[in-house]
Amino acid sequence: MDFLVCKFGGSSVATSEKMKKIVSILKKNKNRRCVVLSAPGKAPGFNVKVTDLLIESAQKALNDQDYSATIQEIRSRFMAIYEPLGVPDDVQEQIYSEIDKRLQSPKDHEAKFRDLVVSAGEDINSKLFAQYLNTLGMNAQYVSPKDASLIVTDQFGDAQPLDEVAMRLASLKRICAEKIVIFPGFFGYTEKGEVATFSRGGSDLTGAILAEAIDAAEYENWTDVDGIFSAHPGIVDNPSQISALTYKEMRELSYIGFNVLHEEAVKPIMKKKIPIRLRNTNNIENKGTLIVSERLPNERDIIGVASGGGYCSFTLQKFLMNREKGFGRKTLSIIEDMDLSYEHCPSGVDNISVILDQTQLKAETVNNIIRAFDEQLTPEEIKTEFGIALVSLVGEGLIHKIGVLGQAATALSESGVNIKMVNQGSSEISIIFGIDASDEKKAVNALYNAFFIE
Repeated sequence: MDFLVCKFGGSSVATSEKMKKIVSILKKNKNRRCVVLSAPGKAPGFNVKVTDLLIESAQKALNDQDYSATIQEIRSRFMAIYEPLGVPDDVQEQIYSEIDKRLQSPKDHEAKFRDLVVSAGEDINSKLFAQYLNTLGMNAQYVSPKDASLIVTDQFGDAQPLDEVAMRLASLKRICAEKIVIFPGFFGYTEKGEVATFSRGGSDLTGAILAEAIDAAEYENWTDVDGIFSAHPGIVDNPSQISALTYKEMRELSYIGFNVLHEEAVKPIMKKKIPIRLRNTNNIENKGTLIVSERLPNERDIIGVASGGGYCSFTLQKFLMNREKGFGRKTLSIIEDMDLSYEHCPSGVDNISVILDQTQLKAETVNNIIRAFDEQLTPEEIKTEFGIALVSLVGEGLIHKIGVLGQAATALSESGVNIKMVNQGSSEISIIFGIDASDEKKAVNALYNAFFIE
Protein backbone atom coordinates (compact mmCIF):
# COMPACT_ATOMS: atom_id res chain seq x y z
CA MET A 1 0.00 0.00 0.00
CA ASP A 2 1.27 3.48 -0.90
CA PHE A 3 0.91 5.26 2.42
CA LEU A 4 0.47 9.00 2.82
CA VAL A 5 1.90 10.91 5.77
CA CYS A 6 -0.40 13.75 6.85
CA LYS A 7 0.85 16.52 9.11
CA PHE A 8 -1.74 18.91 10.57
CA GLY A 9 -0.52 22.25 11.88
CA GLY A 10 -1.70 24.22 14.91
CA SER A 11 -4.48 26.06 13.07
CA SER A 12 -5.82 22.74 11.75
CA VAL A 13 -6.18 21.18 15.23
CA ALA A 14 -7.43 24.21 17.18
CA THR A 15 -11.13 23.33 17.59
CA SER A 16 -13.53 20.38 17.69
CA GLU A 17 -14.80 21.28 14.23
CA LYS A 18 -11.26 21.22 12.85
CA MET A 19 -10.76 17.75 14.33
CA LYS A 20 -13.92 16.57 12.58
CA LYS A 21 -12.52 17.93 9.32
CA ILE A 22 -9.37 15.89 9.85
CA VAL A 23 -11.52 12.79 10.26
CA SER A 24 -13.29 13.51 6.97
CA ILE A 25 -9.91 14.01 5.29
CA LEU A 26 -8.68 10.63 6.57
CA LYS A 27 -11.86 8.93 5.40
CA LYS A 28 -11.50 10.33 1.87
CA ASN A 29 -8.34 8.32 1.27
CA LYS A 30 -7.68 5.02 3.04
CA ASN A 31 -3.94 5.41 2.35
CA ARG A 32 -3.70 8.28 4.87
CA ARG A 33 -2.32 6.00 7.56
CA CYS A 34 0.31 8.11 9.32
CA VAL A 35 -0.83 11.34 11.01
CA VAL A 36 1.45 13.91 12.65
CA LEU A 37 -0.16 16.50 14.91
CA SER A 38 0.97 19.88 16.18
CA ALA A 39 -0.25 21.42 19.43
CA PRO A 40 -3.47 23.47 19.10
CA GLY A 41 -3.01 27.00 17.79
CA LYS A 42 -5.16 30.07 18.34
CA ALA A 43 -8.93 29.66 18.21
CA PRO A 44 -12.05 31.78 18.87
CA GLY A 45 -11.96 32.65 22.57
CA PHE A 46 -8.37 31.43 22.88
CA ASN A 47 -5.86 34.01 21.70
CA VAL A 48 -2.72 32.17 22.80
CA LYS A 49 -1.27 29.01 21.27
CA VAL A 50 -0.91 25.99 23.57
CA THR A 51 2.84 25.90 22.90
CA ASP A 52 3.18 29.49 24.10
CA LEU A 53 1.22 28.65 27.26
CA LEU A 54 3.56 25.72 27.92
CA ILE A 55 6.59 27.96 27.40
CA GLU A 56 5.07 30.38 29.91
CA SER A 57 4.41 27.65 32.48
CA ALA A 58 7.96 26.28 32.10
CA GLN A 59 9.45 29.73 32.65
CA LYS A 60 7.28 30.30 35.72
CA ALA A 61 8.37 26.96 37.13
CA LEU A 62 12.02 27.84 36.54
CA ASN A 63 11.46 31.15 38.34
CA ASP A 64 9.61 29.45 41.23
CA GLN A 65 6.40 31.30 40.31
CA ASP A 66 2.84 30.01 40.52
CA TYR A 67 1.92 28.41 37.19
CA SER A 68 -1.42 26.87 38.22
CA ALA A 69 -3.55 29.39 36.28
CA THR A 70 -1.55 28.76 33.11
CA ILE A 71 -1.96 25.00 33.45
CA GLN A 72 -5.68 25.40 33.96
CA GLU A 73 -5.83 27.44 30.76
CA ILE A 74 -4.03 24.65 28.89
CA ARG A 75 -6.48 22.08 30.26
CA SER A 76 -9.39 24.30 29.24
CA ARG A 77 -8.04 24.48 25.69
CA PHE A 78 -7.90 20.72 25.32
CA MET A 79 -11.24 20.17 27.08
CA ALA A 80 -12.90 22.68 24.72
CA ILE A 81 -11.70 20.52 21.84
CA TYR A 82 -12.23 16.98 23.12
CA GLU A 83 -15.26 17.12 25.42
CA PRO A 84 -17.61 17.85 22.48
CA LEU A 85 -15.97 14.94 20.64
CA GLY A 86 -16.94 12.50 23.37
CA VAL A 87 -13.53 11.59 24.77
CA PRO A 88 -14.28 10.40 28.34
CA ASP A 89 -13.36 12.81 31.15
CA ASP A 90 -11.37 10.20 33.06
CA VAL A 91 -9.27 9.49 29.98
CA GLN A 92 -8.65 13.21 29.52
CA GLU A 93 -7.66 13.73 33.15
CA GLN A 94 -5.22 10.86 33.06
CA ILE A 95 -3.53 12.38 30.01
CA TYR A 96 -3.54 15.94 31.43
CA SER A 97 -1.77 14.75 34.58
CA GLU A 98 1.32 14.34 32.40
CA ILE A 99 1.79 18.15 32.41
CA ASP A 100 2.07 18.24 36.21
CA LYS A 101 4.60 15.40 36.21
CA ARG A 102 6.75 17.21 33.68
CA LEU A 103 6.64 20.49 35.60
CA GLN A 104 7.81 18.70 38.73
CA SER A 105 10.87 17.27 36.96
CA PRO A 106 14.43 18.37 37.85
CA LYS A 107 15.26 21.91 36.75
CA ASP A 108 19.04 21.79 36.91
CA HIS A 109 19.25 21.98 33.08
CA GLU A 110 16.91 24.76 31.96
CA ALA A 111 16.83 23.97 28.22
CA LYS A 112 16.22 20.27 28.89
CA PHE A 113 13.43 21.07 31.35
CA ARG A 114 11.84 23.53 28.93
CA ASP A 115 11.81 20.99 26.09
CA LEU A 116 10.22 18.38 28.35
CA VAL A 117 7.38 20.74 29.26
CA VAL A 118 6.86 22.40 25.87
CA SER A 119 6.65 19.09 23.98
CA ALA A 120 3.59 18.13 26.06
CA GLY A 121 1.31 20.05 23.68
CA GLU A 122 1.90 17.76 20.72
CA ASP A 123 2.06 14.66 22.90
CA ILE A 124 -1.25 15.29 24.68
CA ASN A 125 -2.99 16.27 21.46
CA SER A 126 -1.87 13.07 19.73
CA LYS A 127 -2.97 10.83 22.61
CA LEU A 128 -6.39 12.47 22.77
CA PHE A 129 -6.90 12.39 19.01
CA ALA A 130 -6.07 8.69 18.88
CA GLN A 131 -8.69 8.13 21.59
CA TYR A 132 -11.21 10.13 19.56
CA LEU A 133 -10.58 8.11 16.39
CA ASN A 134 -11.03 4.88 18.31
CA THR A 135 -14.40 6.05 19.65
CA LEU A 136 -15.36 6.39 15.97
CA GLY A 137 -14.19 2.84 15.27
CA MET A 138 -11.27 3.97 13.07
CA ASN A 139 -8.64 1.73 14.72
CA ALA A 140 -5.95 4.27 15.56
CA GLN A 141 -2.79 3.94 17.65
CA TYR A 142 -0.80 6.66 19.37
CA VAL A 143 2.92 6.01 18.85
CA SER A 144 5.50 7.64 21.08
CA PRO A 145 8.66 9.00 19.42
CA LYS A 146 10.58 7.15 22.14
CA ASP A 147 9.00 3.77 21.40
CA ALA A 148 9.40 4.33 17.66
CA SER A 149 13.09 5.29 18.11
CA LEU A 150 12.97 8.84 16.76
CA ILE A 151 16.43 9.55 18.16
CA VAL A 152 17.80 13.09 17.97
CA THR A 153 20.83 15.07 19.11
CA ASP A 154 20.90 16.68 22.55
CA GLN A 155 20.78 20.25 21.22
CA PHE A 156 17.74 21.13 23.30
CA GLY A 157 15.45 23.54 21.46
CA ASP A 158 17.20 22.86 18.16
CA ALA A 159 17.64 19.08 18.00
CA GLN A 160 18.52 17.27 14.79
CA PRO A 161 17.56 13.72 13.80
CA LEU A 162 20.39 11.21 13.75
CA ASP A 163 21.46 10.02 10.30
CA GLU A 164 20.14 6.49 10.82
CA VAL A 165 16.76 7.60 12.23
CA ALA A 166 14.77 6.62 9.11
CA MET A 167 16.07 3.06 9.35
CA ARG A 168 15.10 2.91 13.04
CA LEU A 169 11.58 4.14 12.26
CA ALA A 170 10.98 1.75 9.37
CA SER A 171 8.93 -0.59 11.58
CA LEU A 172 6.16 2.03 11.51
CA LYS A 173 5.25 0.80 8.06
CA ARG A 174 4.04 -2.48 9.54
CA ILE A 175 1.84 -0.64 12.06
CA CYS A 176 0.44 1.59 9.28
CA ALA A 177 -0.70 -1.52 7.43
CA GLU A 178 -2.99 -2.38 10.34
CA LYS A 179 -3.85 0.92 12.05
CA ILE A 180 -3.82 4.68 11.64
CA VAL A 181 -0.66 5.86 13.37
CA ILE A 182 -1.00 9.09 15.37
CA PHE A 183 2.44 10.55 16.00
CA PRO A 184 3.27 13.75 17.91
CA GLY A 185 5.32 16.32 16.04
CA PHE A 186 8.06 18.70 17.14
CA PHE A 187 10.23 16.43 19.32
CA GLY A 188 12.24 13.27 19.63
CA TYR A 189 14.38 11.56 22.26
CA THR A 190 18.12 11.68 22.77
CA GLU A 191 20.15 8.50 23.09
CA LYS A 192 19.95 9.04 26.87
CA GLY A 193 16.13 8.98 26.68
CA GLU A 194 15.62 12.71 27.19
CA VAL A 195 13.03 14.79 25.32
CA ALA A 196 14.55 17.27 22.87
CA THR A 197 12.50 19.52 20.59
CA PHE A 198 13.25 20.70 17.10
CA SER A 199 13.22 24.44 16.45
CA ARG A 200 9.80 26.13 16.39
CA GLY A 201 7.58 24.74 13.65
CA GLY A 202 9.43 21.44 13.85
CA SER A 203 6.34 19.27 13.37
CA ASP A 204 6.99 19.75 9.64
CA LEU A 205 10.32 18.03 10.18
CA THR A 206 8.68 15.15 12.08
CA GLY A 207 6.35 14.56 9.15
CA ALA A 208 9.25 14.57 6.70
CA ILE A 209 11.24 12.11 8.82
CA LEU A 210 8.29 9.70 8.95
CA ALA A 211 7.64 10.08 5.21
CA GLU A 212 11.22 9.03 4.53
CA ALA A 213 11.04 6.18 7.05
CA ILE A 214 7.92 4.54 5.60
CA ASP A 215 8.82 5.47 2.01
CA ALA A 216 5.57 7.42 1.68
CA ALA A 217 3.94 7.99 -1.69
CA GLU A 218 3.34 11.60 -0.64
CA TYR A 219 3.78 13.89 2.35
CA GLU A 220 0.68 16.04 2.88
CA ASN A 221 1.18 19.14 4.98
CA TRP A 222 -2.21 20.52 6.01
CA THR A 223 -2.58 24.12 7.16
CA ASP A 224 -5.01 27.05 6.80
CA VAL A 225 -4.05 28.27 3.31
CA ASP A 226 -4.68 26.72 -0.12
CA GLY A 227 -1.02 26.37 -0.98
CA ILE A 228 1.89 28.53 -2.08
CA PHE A 229 1.26 31.69 -4.04
CA SER A 230 3.44 33.51 -6.57
CA ALA A 231 3.69 36.46 -4.19
CA HIS A 232 2.68 37.23 -0.62
CA PRO A 233 -1.12 37.84 -0.52
CA GLY A 234 -0.50 40.62 2.01
CA ILE A 235 1.55 42.51 -0.59
CA VAL A 236 -0.04 41.58 -3.94
CA ASP A 237 -3.81 41.44 -4.44
CA ASN A 238 -5.02 37.94 -5.38
CA PRO A 239 -1.69 36.41 -6.47
CA SER A 240 -1.91 33.21 -8.49
CA GLN A 241 -1.59 29.88 -6.69
CA ILE A 242 1.42 27.79 -7.69
CA SER A 243 0.30 24.33 -8.76
CA ALA A 244 3.77 22.77 -8.65
CA LEU A 245 7.34 23.81 -7.89
CA THR A 246 10.62 22.08 -7.19
CA TYR A 247 12.38 21.53 -3.87
CA LYS A 248 15.06 24.03 -4.94
CA GLU A 249 12.51 26.67 -5.85
CA MET A 250 10.76 26.22 -2.53
CA ARG A 251 14.05 26.66 -0.67
CA GLU A 252 14.77 29.88 -2.55
CA LEU A 253 11.27 31.25 -1.83
CA SER A 254 11.39 30.33 1.84
CA TYR A 255 14.86 31.87 2.17
CA ILE A 256 13.38 35.34 1.66
CA GLY A 257 9.95 35.87 3.12
CA PHE A 258 7.90 32.79 2.21
CA ASN A 259 6.90 30.93 5.36
CA VAL A 260 6.31 27.74 3.39
CA LEU A 261 7.73 24.86 5.37
CA HIS A 262 10.23 24.37 8.16
CA GLU A 263 13.58 24.85 6.43
CA GLU A 264 14.95 21.49 7.59
CA ALA A 265 11.90 19.50 6.47
CA VAL A 266 12.93 19.10 2.84
CA LYS A 267 16.23 17.28 3.43
CA PRO A 268 14.82 13.93 4.70
CA ILE A 269 12.54 13.46 1.70
CA MET A 270 14.64 14.92 -1.11
CA LYS A 271 16.80 11.79 -1.06
CA LYS A 272 13.82 9.62 -1.93
CA LYS A 273 12.12 12.28 -4.07
CA ILE A 274 8.93 12.04 -2.03
CA PRO A 275 6.47 14.73 -3.14
CA ILE A 276 5.23 17.28 -0.59
CA ARG A 277 1.73 18.62 -1.02
CA LEU A 278 0.66 21.72 0.92
CA ARG A 279 -3.12 21.76 1.44
CA ASN A 280 -5.86 23.64 3.25
CA THR A 281 -7.80 21.82 5.97
CA ASN A 282 -10.67 24.27 5.40
CA ASN A 283 -10.79 23.77 1.63
CA ILE A 284 -10.39 20.07 0.91
CA GLU A 285 -11.43 20.43 -2.73
CA ASN A 286 -8.36 22.54 -3.53
CA LYS A 287 -5.50 20.25 -4.57
CA GLY A 288 -2.92 22.56 -3.03
CA THR A 289 0.66 23.04 -4.16
CA LEU A 290 2.88 20.09 -5.03
CA ILE A 291 6.62 20.25 -4.32
CA VAL A 292 8.66 17.79 -6.39
CA SER A 293 12.20 17.16 -7.65
CA GLU A 294 11.25 18.14 -11.22
CA ARG A 295 8.26 19.94 -12.67
CA LEU A 296 6.79 20.09 -16.16
CA PRO A 297 8.66 22.40 -18.56
CA ASN A 298 5.40 24.10 -19.60
CA GLU A 299 5.07 25.65 -16.14
CA ARG A 300 6.23 29.23 -15.66
CA ASP A 301 9.95 29.97 -15.98
CA ILE A 302 9.58 32.26 -12.97
CA ILE A 303 7.58 30.69 -10.18
CA GLY A 304 7.37 33.49 -7.62
CA VAL A 305 8.45 36.81 -6.16
CA ALA A 306 9.63 36.75 -2.53
CA SER A 307 10.75 39.56 -0.27
CA GLY A 308 11.94 40.31 3.23
CA GLY A 309 13.23 43.30 5.16
CA GLY A 310 15.59 43.88 8.05
CA TYR A 311 18.96 43.65 6.30
CA CYS A 312 22.03 45.87 6.42
CA SER A 313 25.23 46.21 4.40
CA PHE A 314 28.88 46.97 5.05
CA THR A 315 30.72 48.15 1.94
CA LEU A 316 34.51 48.35 1.88
CA GLN A 317 36.25 50.51 -0.75
CA LYS A 318 39.93 49.93 -1.45
CA PHE A 319 41.96 50.75 -4.59
CA LEU A 320 43.50 47.64 -6.21
CA MET A 321 41.55 45.40 -3.84
CA ASN A 322 41.35 42.82 -6.61
CA ARG A 323 45.14 42.35 -6.46
CA GLU A 324 45.25 41.84 -2.70
CA LYS A 325 45.26 38.10 -2.10
CA GLY A 326 42.85 36.86 0.56
CA PHE A 327 40.90 40.12 0.91
CA GLY A 328 37.50 38.44 0.53
CA ARG A 329 38.44 35.60 2.85
CA LYS A 330 39.66 38.00 5.53
CA THR A 331 36.48 40.05 5.21
CA LEU A 332 34.24 37.03 5.82
CA SER A 333 36.56 35.69 8.54
CA ILE A 334 35.91 38.85 10.55
CA ILE A 335 32.17 38.23 10.26
CA GLU A 336 32.64 34.59 11.27
CA ASP A 337 34.84 35.47 14.25
CA MET A 338 32.01 37.63 15.58
CA ASP A 339 29.66 34.63 15.36
CA LEU A 340 27.60 36.25 12.60
CA SER A 341 26.25 34.77 9.39
CA TYR A 342 26.11 36.70 6.12
CA GLU A 343 23.45 36.60 3.42
CA HIS A 344 25.26 37.87 0.32
CA CYS A 345 28.68 39.18 -0.61
CA PRO A 346 28.60 41.06 -3.95
CA SER A 347 31.87 42.66 -5.06
CA GLY A 348 33.47 44.90 -7.68
CA VAL A 349 37.03 45.61 -8.72
CA ASP A 350 37.73 47.93 -5.80
CA ASN A 351 34.86 47.20 -3.41
CA ILE A 352 33.12 44.41 -1.57
CA SER A 353 29.83 44.42 0.32
CA VAL A 354 28.64 42.09 3.05
CA ILE A 355 24.86 41.84 3.52
CA LEU A 356 23.73 40.76 6.99
CA ASP A 357 20.44 40.08 8.70
CA GLN A 358 20.52 42.98 11.13
CA THR A 359 18.36 41.20 13.71
CA GLN A 360 21.46 39.25 14.79
CA LEU A 361 23.34 42.46 15.64
CA LYS A 362 23.67 43.84 19.14
CA ALA A 363 24.16 47.48 20.09
CA GLU A 364 27.94 47.26 20.04
CA THR A 365 28.29 44.92 17.05
CA VAL A 366 28.29 47.54 14.29
CA ASN A 367 31.15 49.46 15.88
CA ASN A 368 33.10 46.24 16.44
CA ILE A 369 32.69 45.19 12.80
CA ILE A 370 33.83 48.56 11.48
CA ARG A 371 36.79 48.62 13.87
CA ALA A 372 37.89 45.12 12.84
CA PHE A 373 37.55 45.94 9.13
CA ASP A 374 39.56 49.12 9.62
CA GLU A 375 42.37 47.47 11.59
CA GLN A 376 42.72 44.24 9.62
CA LEU A 377 41.88 45.33 6.06
CA THR A 378 42.78 49.09 6.04
CA PRO A 379 40.10 50.09 3.50
CA GLU A 380 39.95 53.68 2.22
CA GLU A 381 36.26 53.88 3.08
CA ILE A 382 33.65 51.86 4.97
CA LYS A 383 30.00 52.59 4.27
CA THR A 384 27.14 51.15 6.31
CA GLU A 385 23.50 51.07 5.36
CA PHE A 386 20.48 49.82 7.27
CA GLY A 387 16.84 49.27 6.41
CA ILE A 388 17.48 47.20 3.29
CA ALA A 389 14.89 44.83 1.83
CA LEU A 390 15.76 41.89 -0.42
CA VAL A 391 13.39 41.04 -3.27
CA SER A 392 13.91 37.83 -5.21
CA LEU A 393 12.68 36.43 -8.52
CA VAL A 394 12.68 32.62 -8.31
CA GLY A 395 12.36 29.95 -10.96
CA GLU A 396 14.39 27.09 -12.39
CA GLY A 397 13.52 28.41 -15.86
CA LEU A 398 15.72 31.46 -15.25
CA ILE A 399 18.74 29.53 -16.48
CA HIS A 400 17.16 29.27 -19.96
CA LYS A 401 15.41 32.63 -20.15
CA ILE A 402 17.11 35.63 -21.77
CA GLY A 403 16.58 39.19 -20.62
CA VAL A 404 15.03 38.57 -17.19
CA LEU A 405 17.47 40.85 -15.38
CA GLY A 406 16.88 43.66 -17.86
CA GLN A 407 13.09 43.26 -17.71
CA ALA A 408 13.15 43.23 -13.92
CA ALA A 409 15.44 46.26 -13.69
CA THR A 410 13.18 48.16 -16.09
CA ALA A 411 10.07 47.26 -14.06
CA LEU A 412 11.70 48.46 -10.84
CA SER A 413 13.01 51.65 -12.45
CA GLU A 414 9.63 52.55 -13.93
CA SER A 415 8.11 52.11 -10.46
CA GLY A 416 10.64 54.50 -8.93
CA VAL A 417 12.55 51.79 -7.04
CA ASN A 418 16.29 52.31 -6.69
CA ILE A 419 18.37 49.12 -6.92
CA LYS A 420 21.22 49.04 -4.40
CA MET A 421 22.46 45.53 -5.06
CA VAL A 422 21.94 42.69 -7.54
CA ASN A 423 23.01 39.10 -6.90
CA GLN A 424 22.42 35.97 -8.96
CA GLY A 425 23.66 32.71 -7.53
CA SER A 426 25.62 30.19 -9.55
CA SER A 427 22.57 27.89 -9.60
CA GLU A 428 20.78 30.61 -11.61
CA ILE A 429 17.36 29.91 -10.15
CA SER A 430 17.02 33.27 -8.39
CA ILE A 431 17.90 36.92 -8.88
CA ILE A 432 18.03 39.00 -5.70
CA PHE A 433 17.71 42.79 -5.58
CA GLY A 434 18.64 44.93 -2.60
CA ILE A 435 16.40 47.99 -2.23
CA ASP A 436 15.20 50.45 0.41
CA ALA A 437 12.85 48.71 2.83
CA SER A 438 10.30 51.48 2.25
CA ASP A 439 10.04 50.36 -1.41
CA GLU A 440 9.44 46.66 -0.69
CA LYS A 441 5.72 46.55 -1.48
CA LYS A 442 6.19 48.73 -4.57
CA ALA A 443 9.00 46.51 -5.84
CA VAL A 444 7.16 43.22 -5.33
CA ASN A 445 4.09 44.54 -7.18
CA ALA A 446 6.25 45.87 -10.01
CA LEU A 447 7.95 42.50 -10.52
CA TYR A 448 4.72 40.55 -10.15
CA ASN A 449 2.99 42.72 -12.75
CA ALA A 450 5.96 42.40 -15.11
CA PHE A 451 6.19 38.61 -14.99
CA PHE A 452 2.78 37.27 -13.94
CA ILE A 453 0.15 39.58 -15.45
CA GLU A 454 -0.54 38.61 -19.04
